[in-house]
Amino acid sequence: MENKRGTWGSNFGFLMAAIGSAVGLGNIWGFPFKMGANGGFAFLVIYLILAAIVGVTVMLGELTIGRKTGLSTIAAYRQLNKKHAWIGYLGLVCGFIIMAFYSVLGGVILRYTAGYLLQLLGVDGFAGAGAGFFGAMLYEPGGMIFFHALFMLLNILVVMGGVRGGIEKFSVFAMPALTVLLVIIIVYIAVQPGALAGYAFMFKPNFAPLREDFFKVLRTAAGQMFFSLSLGLGCMINYGSYLEKKENLQRNALIIPIADTIVALLAGIAVMPACAAFGVDFGAGPGLLFVSVQQVFLSMGSVGNLIGFLFYFLVLIAAISSSISMLEIVTSHFIDRRILKGKEPGRKKITCIAAGVIFVIGLPVALDALGGGGAAIKAPYELLGYTGDAIKGWCDCWLDVYDLIAEGFFMPIGALLMSLLIGWSYGTEMIRDECELCGEKFRLFGWFKVAFRIIVPIGMVVVLIGQLMSFFG
Repeated sequence: MENKRGTWGSNFGFLMAAIGSAVGLGNIWGFPFKMGANGGFAFLVIYLILAAIVGVTVMLGELTIGRKTGLSTIAAYRQLNKKHAWIGYLGLVCGFIIMAFYSVLGGVILRYTAGYLLQLLGVDGFAGAGAGFFGAMLYEPGGMIFFHALFMLLNILVVMGGVRGGIEKFSVFAMPALTVLLVIIIVYIAVQPGALAGYAFMFKPNFAPLREDFFKVLRTAAGQMFFSLSLGLGCMINYGSYLEKKENLQRNALIIPIADTIVALLAGIAVMPACAAFGVDFGAGPGLLFVSVQQVFLSMGSVGNLIGFLFYFLVLIAAISSSISMLEIVTSHFIDRRILKGKEPGRKKITCIAAGVIFVIGLPVALDALGGGGAAIKAPYELLGYTGDAIKGWCDCWLDVYDLIAEGFFMPIGALLMSLLIGWSYGTEMIRDECELCGEKFRLFGWFKVAFRIIVPIGMVVVLIGQLMSFFG
């Protein structure tokens, strides 16, 4: 079965794929704007503490479950205990739903990348709309659907190649390329007048935001850390299932969060100084990537076209490296079902069918203009007749409805249940035994026992409460 499912060609290839899954829009888009809206340094400190305490623990748990069973998420939980298979279904549903809206956002990034490429060739890549292009694009149904489909096609081409020939091969190229592009942009921004204020915002000690609203900063940082690392929906269980027993799980569970955090910091170092240098508000919010940052590049003149292309191309790489792991969640589940029935995996066919279903699920997100009103289809609040204060974060657009289901409920609940099961049912001895298969002693066994039983569940409750507060106000 293992050969039919596939394995990583090397531990380096696995790390690049796992880091790629973690490094996505959450790092390049989410981290800078959430840090900007939550006090900079104060947010960063809380984020780093949570990543070290909660992120590493959950990462180790998911990798262990995956490698121990050698199966995709649902089958893995079923093997550990038949009564727990339903927890795996939470991850499968998350894979479908998150990929549906993620693909639409990926399509927008693809359009921006193409726009700046056209700018470099002397063609107006943004139809004369300039910084207002994002709002105009949302009301072009044909364009939104086309780039949604194109982004999905890129994912299909990678995932159809299999674990080693598709996902690993792409990730081994993509992650080093993303890092190089980030460094180029950071160096360019660093020499711009006024950029120092951005570094001060990030790294100069300032705990005032914690005194003003500690829980707001805590829940935002916890949510960012959790979702940035692709935890709670089965990506790491899935990727762990392709790992060989000789690989060091402890080391890998540490490397992935560290690398993910470094990329998030690099993204902040690129975006925050750029905002300072070109007069963009640090707290510009979700529009930072598609509106504010574009204003920065447009103000640079001709060189801004090159920097803009490099920036959005690296965001595109990050988006694909993350989205292929979500498509693989769905694909691997049906592959495992076929293998358990004695059939051939049928990866190409399953990938295409799964991607087709995800594309259809994503159409409402592509067509409601992110809740702008008067779009090709009505936003949830319009269908419900809500106005004014009745419009909350969960109903202002279809993306947020999907986000509420997947990231608001299923992901934190899935991670919460996993940590409780390891801590109180399966036993952290399972983690220790699996980790020591590589020949090295499992370190800090007592710490991880406490972490799985108490610390991580508390962290997941904080994430869950924070998510519900952000959606419902």
